[in-house]
Amino acid sequence: MTDDTVLSERDRAVLAMEQRSWPGAGAKERAVRERLGISPVRYYQLLNALLDDPRALAHDPVTVNRLRRVRDGKRERR
Repeated sequence: MTDDTVLSERDRAVLAMEQRSWPGAGAKERAVRERLGISPVRYYQLLNALLDDPRALAHDPVTVNRLRRVRDGKRERR
């Protein structure tokens, strides 16, 4: 039985990847494939969904709010 108020291990790992700074895009994409076993496209799909998940906000408000600001800024520039 799962607890609907707790993020999955994979979701926590996705947020943890966003807490790091990366020397370049290639390093991050490589780490996504090696550590999470998913494609970068799937990673960003999961990340975008997490930004709208209240459980993610409760788990890591600093990272989620920072990424929401970035996402909202990109949307405004379009």
